[in-house]
Amino acid sequence: MDPIELLIVLAVVLFSLSIHESAHAWTADWLGDPTGRALGRVTLNPLAHIDPMGSILVPLLGFVMGGFIFGWAKPVPVNPRHLKNPKRDHIFIAAAGPASNVVAALAFLIVLKVMNLMAPSLSRGDHALYPLFLFCFLGLLLNVVLAVFNLLPIPPLDGSWILSGLLPHHLSVLYDRIRPYGFMLLLLLMFSGALGDIIRPVWVFVQGLIV
Repeated sequence: MDPIELLIVLAVVLFSLSIHESAHAWTADWLGDPTGRALGRVTLNPLAHIDPMGSILVPLLGFVMGGFIFGWAKPVPVNPRHLKNPKRDHIFIAAAGPASNVVAALAFLIVLKVMNLMAPSLSRGDHALYPLFLFCFLGLLLNVVLAVFNLLPIPPLDGSWILSGLLPHHLSVLYDRIRPYGFMLLLLLMFSGALGDIIRPVWVFVQGLIV
């Protein structure tokens, strides 16, 4: 395995996760909760967001083993007491993470399209600008995967907070009872192969965008 490729993967993961978490922190701050800002989370500096397991080990293992590249960072804490409308505002805060990844993916896609027009052979490993191509290519893939993965309505993913905020109060209370078991549900999805069945079509679709 080329160590340069591993460094590029790590850089893409840290950058993409930093975009995601800083979007949560910035949106919460904009809506009245300064908790994330006080903790230094309104920044693209990966050191503020890094989780050793989810931000480094898991994505690198995924790349080395030829599987999907994904990961997670430290969640941004939100204090609902600072929010004017906690139920509504939590939807916006949760949605900000996946939305930021969609914007980043579109930016990477535009750069890749321009690069392909200027130098069609750029995707060849021996091209001088191949590392830049790989960074943008993996950035596109990872940001789309992060957006889709985090929109799954399984706690503690962003999709669970969005769904909880959209449900009527009595249904939201019932739904939130599964929150303590969310991580086990995610593990079940991963080890059963169901998560791969969800992500694989997205992965293939995104790869087709740059052909």
